[in-house]
Amino acid sequence: MTPDRTTPAAHRTATRNTSRLTLLVIAKSPLPGRVKTRLTPPYSPEEAARLAEAALVDTLRVVLAVPARRRVLVLDGVPGAWLPDGVEVVPQCAGGLDERLAGAFGGCDGPALLVGMDTPQISPALLAPVLAADAWRSADACFGPAADGGFWALGLAAPDPGLVRGVPMSTPTTGAVQRARLTAAGLRVRDLPVLRDVDTAADAAAVAAEAPHTGFAAELSRLARAARR
Repeated sequence: MTPDRTTPAAHRTATRNTSRLTLLVIAKSPLPGRVKTRLTPPYSPEEAARLAEAALVDTLRVVLAVPARRRVLVLDGVPGAWLPDGVEVVPQCAGGLDERLAGAFGGCDGPALLVGMDTPQISPALLAPVLAADAWRSADACFGPAADGGFWALGLAAPDPGLVRGVPMSTPTTGAVQRARLTAAGLRVRDLPVLRDVDTAADAAAVAAEAPHTGFAAELSRLARAARR
């Protein structure tokens, strides 16, 4: 579904009810050998999974700390003891990442903001511009670019799976292609700050230094202490 070009954009955005916001987190269950494989080496698969779990828990804590009608974990795998109360779990659909992201948006009614599990440095303050009561009056979409060329956040006032489906994922131009898809559909895009994904050991160290009070930073510090023993 594309925006109704016959309806003035100001009217479309003014009538959106931001209290209906759905917060989506797309993630894999943090199991050794299935997540953060680029952290191995220097970390073992078990250590990489512990870092992935810490990043996911940090992300879910932020999701629970901000206003939303629904908080949904779109999960590849099964929940574990790390899952907090107050978060719905739905399975990821089959297909490539673009299909899975499209499926996540397809299950939403009203504005939706999707983030991943690779940016434990996100915070309520960082998300505030797209969570305010009037957030969608001047924008139809929000976009958070990642330093590696991808994106860490995508928000749509009127979720349309077709805006994501077919975008090539995990390439240096993924973010540029996705943002261009939004503007080509006539959407006004609010840009969020560039964040660094945790993919490599260097990424992990940089993100932990940026957000030292996160569980992710604490877990990385524990692993470093254990390695020195």
